[in-house]
Amino acid sequence: MIAPVAMLRESGRSAVQGWRTFWFSTEPAYTLGIIRIAFGVLAFLWSLELGMDLYDKFSVNGIVPQPPTYEFLWGVFYRWPGDTALLAGWIVLMVASLVMIVGWHTKLATFLVFLMIMSFERRNPWIFNSGDGLIRILSLYLALSPCGAALSLDQRRHFGSFWSAQDIKVWPLRLMQVQISIIYITTVIAKLHGDTWQNGSAVSYTLRLDDMLLLPSPAWVSTSPLIGNVMTWGTLLVEFSIGVLVWNKRWRTRVLIAGVFLHLTILLTMVVGFFSLAIFVLYLSFVPWERSKALADEVHRRLSSATRRVLRRKVDAGAPEPAGSPPPVVDAAASTESIAGEGDNDSSPGGRHAAADATAAPDRVNGNAVLPVPQRD
Repeated sequence: MIAPVAMLRESGRSAVQGWRTFWFSTEPAYTLGIIRIAFGVLAFLWSLELGMDLYDKFSVNGIVPQPPTYEFLWGVFYRWPGDTALLAGWIVLMVASLVMIVGWHTKLATFLVFLMIMSFERRNPWIFNSGDGLIRILSLYLALSPCGAALSLDQRRHFGSFWSAQDIKVWPLRLMQVQISIIYITTVIAKLHGDTWQNGSAVSYTLRLDDMLLLPSPAWVSTSPLIGNVMTWGTLLVEFSIGVLVWNKRWRTRVLIAGVFLHLTILLTMVVGFFSLAIFVLYLSFVPWERSKALADEVHRRLSSATRRVLRRKVDAGAPEPAGSPPPVVDAAASTESIAGEGDNDSSPGGRHAAADATAAPDRVNGNAVLPVPQRD
């Protein structure tokens, strides 16, 4: 009786320790810093796209005069719905995204990015898709995380180096990693409830929606039952593999590469907004911190080298003559003898250069060039 109880307690301790290790172990924040930079770029691009027809999409005089009144919805534009508030919110989103990239007052910047993304999506939710929802979720994760603990101006202010990193708990990365599995597993389950995914015609059907395509596919691709079946069921296989096998270190790189290929294909052929780019940002959460540090060090080295070359060129191009330096003193007789002596040394190999060096080499006196004066007999 005692042995089973002891084994149960040991199993409980191991489970608790595994849970703590998974969520709360520490590592340098290089990977989280790279994710912050990548997401800041993504949020800035998203805000630029949002600015197109800003008032038509979100104004009280636009296509949706009033925001939806569902429960638990909130946002800045529920309180201030006017055009001035829309413009101010859009500018805040763009500026906060840029500030987020460089990591200056990162906590405030990430909170503002999340707040404005949430506010715009709640103001008119009918123009957004799942990619926009994923961007909102990512902004929340980063707003809650210490993402300014690496590769940021905050690091430079506190520790003297932009390229440094603090040790952090890994739970923000774990949230993103778990999010990947949730996305793909639930996607596969939802697709299997549809007839077109079961009979293998879903991708073929999609490739014939001309208004949704960036690059029209050849007819022999979109109308071939065999190709359609392979692409449809292959998509399901890749998505399921990412959702499950990404936790296996041996298979992780392979399934993520397959995911990159899948989403690049979607990005380049279909109008899906920012979904693929948001997925790529999520993929970064599986990059080991050692590789992230190596990447940051390499970028730092290249930038430092390029900066030194630029400064050296500026110094070389703009270096003035020393102020107040008198012109070199040249004796006419010495010059004549030097010219005459060149002919005597032409017969031997290198003699002309040796004579010129011997007769024309100046001495230095107080930093000024002075040619030697011939001695008189």
